[in-house]
Order: sequence, then structure tokens, then C-alpha cells
Amino acid sequence: MELANLAAFVAVAEHGGFSAAAEALHLSQPAVSKRIALLESQWQARLFDRIGRQVILTEAGQALLPRARRILAELDDTRQLLDTLGSDVGGTLRLATSHHIGLHRLPGLLRSFIARHPAVSLDLRFLDSEQAWDDVLQGKVDLAVTTLGPASPPLLAVPVWDDPLEIVVAPDHPLASARNVTLADIAEHPAVLPDANTFTHRIVADVFHQHGLSLGLRMTSNAMETLKMLVSIGLAWSALPHALIDEQVVVLRIPGLRLQRRLGYVRHDRRTQSNAARAFMALLDAEAGGSGTQGIQPK
Repeated sequence: MELANLAAFVAVAEHGGFSAAAEALHLSQPAVSKRIALLESQWQARLFDRIGRQVILTEAGQALLPRARRILAELDDTRQLLDTLGSDVGGTLRLATSHHIGLHRLPGLLRSFIARHPAVSLDLRFLDSEQAWDDVLQGKVDLAVTTLGPASPPLLAVPVWDDPLEIVVAPDHPLASARNVTLADIAEHPAVLPDANTFTHRIVADVFHQHGLSLGLRMTSNAMETLKMLVSIGLAWSALPHALIDEQVVVLRIPGLRLQRRLGYVRHDRRTQSNAARAFMALLDAEAGGSGTQGIQPK
């Protein structure tokens, strides 16, 4: 079985179509179609149903997909292992990060990394933290630099930065000039927050739940810069990191309230890391002051 055919099969399954898979693989659509046809001929089984513009896995395709992913991941691990036998730092570093961290935390580190290791090709992908974690698990990226949540084997989450969150409103919001604001006061007004399945949303929601309060969401967005804009025009309150706080918003000080995110990197603990990934992790560990080697224990 040709590994290129197997890679084409996985790409079509993951991207939901031949055109998107061809773009991802830098191939023509006929080339991808030919590889799938060869694979179906070898297995004597139809792997996809073509229904209009939809491409849907058949029962045989569903059975093959997890095995194909494992085969390709093992091949990639083998390549990484052989690469690490040398001392050169080269190849490709596949890195996923959120937009906020990519804009506000990584530029200096990436500049240093590129200067030290010019032979490395950087593949930088901007994803929601939860998707980035899944891509590490699936072997699509080497590392994810994101907001951290509870980690379960085989993923290991390593803290690098503390990232406090502040409750903020627009300068003309009714609470902006109020004294002795409580969490209950805030709960009476609508909020704009990241989606409910995100680590950041859970941090805020858990605090309100502990106080017997509910969140009234006006809308959601996973882009922190978008949340700031929505707050600044008076649409709602939100919880923003310090890097985004300026004169466009007002911080509400609530006694005893401490909203804290941890930012860091996530790696697959059972996969061999390339020299490029090891070099970038060393930079991140140095950024954390050497405290990032234990990781977050599973919960």
C-alpha cells in the first residue's frame, strides 16, 4: 500500500472533500482522486460515498481512518526519531497557537528562535486552544501554545505564563461608575465571552456557579480582540487579559475575585520530538524561568 495514497485518504476524510484535500496536500484534485481510486482498488472496497458535493466515509472508510492515522503517525514518529540522532536543528516545526497568544506572547520568542535556527521551516497555525490540543493528540502539530486546561495522558501541558483576567465594561456602562460592585451586580448584566466549550469560558462560569449565579450571554466569540471591541461599544461586560486593557474599557474591582488563566505549551508525551521542537520547548521553559518541566497533572 502506497503511503501517499493513505495520506490522501486521511486528507479527504479530514477536510471533507477532494478539492480541500488537494489544496492541503499541494496536489491537483485529479491526483487526489487517482490516489483514492488506487487505494479503493487495493482494498477492493469503496471508501467514500459521493452524494452531490458531499463526500462521506463508508463503513469501510470509517474502519480504515483510525488505522490510517496510526500508520502515518508511526511513520512520522520514526522520521522524528531518526532526525534527532543528529545534532542539527532543521526540518519543520509545526506549531499551533491561539490568536491572542500568537499576537501578544510569541513574537519575541519566534524572533529569537528563527535567528538561532535559520534552517528550521516554521509551520504556524492559528487555532482555538481546544482544537490545537486535538491536533497535538492526532499528530498534526508538534506543539500547541495555548490556554491550558486539565491535561490527560498522553498529552502533557506545561505552564509558561500566568495570565490574570479582569472583569471589564465600557466607560459609559452603568457599572463603570458604581461603587462596591459585587459579582451579583455583574450577573444582572449581559456578558460576551468565548464559547462555552473553551477553557476561558469555564474559568469564568465556574466562579459564577460557585456563587450561585448564572451568566447571561449576549453573544460569544473566541477572539479576545473581538470581545474587547464588543465591550468598548457598551454591548456587554467581559473578562479580558491584562494585555488588552486600555482606556477603551474600565476594570471592575470585586473584592476577593481572582480570575486566572495559565498559558503554556502542550505536547504528546509518547511521541518523539524533533530537534526543532525540543529547541522551541527549551525557549519556552527558559521563558517560564525553568518552572515548566513538571507539567499539569491530569484531572
